[in-house]
Amino acid sequence: MGSIENSAVAAAALTLNDSLARQREAFARDPHPSRQERRRRLLLLEKLLRDNIDSLAAAIDQDFGHRSRDETRLLEIFPSLESIKHARRHLGQWMRDEQRPVSLWFQPGRAKVVLQPLGVVGIIAPWNYPILLAAAPLAAALAAGNRAMVKMSEYTPRTARLFADLIARHFTPEEVAVVEGDAKVAQAFALLPFNHLLFTGSTKVGHSVMRAAAENLTPVTLELGGKSPAIVGPDYPIGHAAERILVGKTVNAGQTCIAPDYVLLPAGKTAAFLDAARAVVNRCYPDMARTPDYTAIIDQRHFAR
Repeated sequence: MGSIENSAVAAAALTLNDSLARQREAFARDPHPSRQERRRRLLLLEKLLRDNIDSLAAAIDQDFGHRSRDETRLLEIFPSLESIKHARRHLGQWMRDEQRPVSLWFQPGRAKVVLQPLGVVGIIAPWNYPILLAAAPLAAALAAGNRAMVKMSEYTPRTARLFADLIARHFTPEEVAVVEGDAKVAQAFALLPFNHLLFTGSTKVGHSVMRAAAENLTPVTLELGGKSPAIVGPDYPIGHAAERILVGKTVNAGQTCIAPDYVLLPAGKTAAFLDAARAVVNRCYPDMARTPDYTAIIDQRHFAR
């Protein structure tokens, strides 16, 4: 069994290296995509999302066991579309050369910063917002004139399969490639010599990603989880505090990196806060076990912790 797994990982690594090589070659042929070309790629990504809102929401729903489709639209699809719109609106400004002052000794010379695409960007997306945290950084990479490879989470296989199919229909493999597979494939992905690597996930896995990227001196952007306290001031209305905190905690069933983990309250306010918090939950989710508006925990391991 172990030899079979090792062979599968080795085959995946070869595929990853081949995909990276193809994108590098394509980038070398066109290292400075025009504003029109970048806009075209962004519009393709936007069309992909707009035309498949329902199917993407259904795939995420199946991966979670139940995921409110309204939450998927509100928290994943619409913010992704907004990221693309923002990038399209600012493309000209972002691509513009930046003038710099020149010392007296170098006049009448002139100096400017010419912004250049990096090359091939790797994106490792997490399971809690699988579309948003794949599409939004992808939009940024495309706006900057880069090629991109996206590793989807193994915890959302249906979403990963659908997103991979949609990307393949809208982009060439030299523009965008989506990678599926388990944690070992993710490890092989992080070892690739990208020009930049973005990872969203846990601090523990972030350490592994950083170590792997260091082998190639790959610059890395990490967005890691942690603990998020909510602090309630002595003069702030407890009812308002409970409503705001519980909304943040119940959206996506609290499976958000900045969801409140615990609350620090003024002395003597604990009972009042708990009563207000229960009232908020009962009002928003009167029958939580059956409501279509509340999301399930992704799997048993995450439920247990």
